[in-house]
Amino acid sequence: MEKFIKLDGLVAPLDRANVDTDAIIPKQFLKSIKRSGFGPNAFDEWRYMDQGEPGQDASKRPKNPNFVLNQDRFQGASILLARSNFGCGSSREHAPWALQDFGFRAILAESFADIFYNNCFKNGLLPIVVPKSEMDALFGLTEHSPGYRLTVDLAAQRIVRPDGHAIAFDVDPFRKECLLNGWDDIGLTLRHAEKIREFEARRRAEQPWLFS
Repeated sequence: MEKFIKLDGLVAPLDRANVDTDAIIPKQFLKSIKRSGFGPNAFDEWRYMDQGEPGQDASKRPKNPNFVLNQDRFQGASILLARSNFGCGSSREHAPWALQDFGFRAILAESFADIFYNNCFKNGLLPIVVPKSEMDALFGLTEHSPGYRLTVDLAAQRIVRPDGHAIAFDVDPFRKECLLNGWDDIGLTLRHAEKIREFEARRRAEQPWLFS
């Protein structure tokens, strides 16, 4: 998993509440478990004018000109602004995979659905709960300032606007440590690889019939 320490990124606004996981990545794209390749189908039903299906060449599909993430000014954004209850609905881990593959590293929202929130941390995506008053200001600044950027400093636990205004945020210490070091569940296990090898060697010697 890629480390998350400090991000200076272009901001994109998705000014909608209750964005569910089926909107983030529709159910027909859940057949694959490769964790990659979902970016072209993130927000599929909102981004495109036709019905999306697995295996389609997304570059040839007609895009919805009214969907905010299709606007040229937001191409390459790595920070997404959202409203309350982001990631609600079914508990598909494909949702953070799709957002990350699209290019987002951090999501700022008024609140998140619990399972989606947990899945983000397990996949290197940083979800940050930001008070509504601060979110209102960020949406306004992003709308009226083309190329608007923010700095997300996980180590310092703060979001810094270009004018220097800082927004502190909370994050669980264990989850913070995992993101800073790039440890997913497999990475956490591999930290104990030597002890695992020692245990297996001892078990092989003490219980050889298990390995015959």
